[in-house]
Amino acid sequence: MNQEKYAIIDIGSNTMRLVIYLRENSGRLKEIENVKVVARLRNYLLDDEILSGKGIEILIETLQSFSEVTKHHNLEDVKCVATATVRQAKNMDEIVEKVKKESGLIIRVLSEYEEAYFGYLAVVNTTPFDSGITIDIGGGSTEVTYFAKRELLKYHSFPFGALSLKKQFIRGDIPTDEELEELKAFLLKQFQTLDWLQDKKMPIIAIGGSARNLVQIHQEYIGYPIAGVHQYMMSYQDISDVDQYLHTLSFSELQRVEGLSKDRADIIIPAIEVFKNIMNIVNTDQFALSRKGLRDGVFFEELTKDIGISIFPNVIEESFYELATDYTIDLNHVFHVSNCALNISQLLNEIGLASINREDSFLLKRAAFVYNVGSYIDTEASSQHTFYLLANRTIDGLLHKDRLIIALIASYTSKAGFKRYVNPYIDWFTKDELAKYRLLGAIVKLANSLNATRRNIIKNISIKNEKDELIFDITCYKDWKPEQYQVEKQKKHLEKLLKKSILVHFQNE
Repeated sequence: MNQEKYAIIDIGSNTMRLVIYLRENSGRLKEIENVKVVARLRNYLLDDEILSGKGIEILIETLQSFSEVTKHHNLEDVKCVATATVRQAKNMDEIVEKVKKESGLIIRVLSEYEEAYFGYLAVVNTTPFDSGITIDIGGGSTEVTYFAKRELLKYHSFPFGALSLKKQFIRGDIPTDEELEELKAFLLKQFQTLDWLQDKKMPIIAIGGSARNLVQIHQEYIGYPIAGVHQYMMSYQDISDVDQYLHTLSFSELQRVEGLSKDRADIIIPAIEVFKNIMNIVNTDQFALSRKGLRDGVFFEELTKDIGISIFPNVIEESFYELATDYTIDLNHVFHVSNCALNISQLLNEIGLASINREDSFLLKRAAFVYNVGSYIDTEASSQHTFYLLANRTIDGLLHKDRLIIALIASYTSKAGFKRYVNPYIDWFTKDELAKYRLLGAIVKLANSLNATRRNIIKNISIKNEKDELIFDITCYKDWKPEQYQVEKQKKHLEKLLKKSILVHFQNE
């Protein structure tokens, strides 16, 4: 077995999926294959809860097809998990035995708790939310969890999903007004059975294909300018706008909507009703997508079993460690630059020339960590590469707007360059916010100059405010001439923002 590759087969009620991951040097699991088959096994679960012979045949044929792909990758140990349809089938044991005999795969049928738990585990390990409600709409079941301080407190599995709701309430391809009213009444009654959902006022974090398609439709609808769906935020109004838009379309038009998988065209509207109803019950206007779900949760449990901790202590720290490994970031250098940048920002606060708060310091520290990371691709255009890389790469634990802010600070070269990068997102920020990010960018740029030779020679920094002039006194352990040269080149950016001349005095300790 190739120890750096891992494979999992997820037998869902709507789709079956094979995903193969490559474990990178940082420990990050990178998808290298994602094969999906819309098997719709739920449609073969008969009224007596027996999975029909035809359904079993489709299941086995799909698994045999997946096995061909895993053999190509020399993968012998393939995880295979099944959810609601297989779990609810009265002939479950027969299905598992037949699959083992004809495909060689051993199915792990997840319990309701396991299905909910793995989704929760993926969310707390890849998003910034310490507390919230997760919802995973499958084809035949819907898992809901409530977690606080990153601890799972409650879970429930509803015996309905997007496919079963479609089958129960909607006769055609598109629901009528009467059918939607019946569906809404049903969902309200179901969600009201859980008192721990009521009025929680917490973010809803959604998992699964229906939520992902909703986000993709919205991003296309508004012309969203950066890449990625993981940790994308929507309001109730955003979801309602998408819902209203979809209701104006015929089914053939629905099948061609950008961002919507053709095979989900008939179930997306029922799924959206589920999201709207749970947001009303929880009384929240925050809806986030976690692209990481059940499959990722299974691997988090597997890959951490030897250390006995399945929940990462700090999601963002893990993500930045991955960045450092992937782009060969010099940790000793960035630690020194971060300290210098934080020191300068604190000193500017003390003399009344800045108001950099705790949240700003967080952004400053993270931006200093990845400052000029684009040089990994090309030193000549490092700023452009830095901005594009950070703005468009998923960073677990950072919402899209925070990711963009760090990209703006870490790529800062000049006012003109900053304006060019921020222009597509100008409506996201106030003028004061943009001025603050330029200031933070100039501070990081100056701090990086103070460690130009990566010798960590700075012992102490002090700043005096004298009329129209700022005097920086820099005490160094070693010869400081290379650093002085770089600082004299770069200080102009801070001078323009502070509207003061800066004199920098270097001295040995």
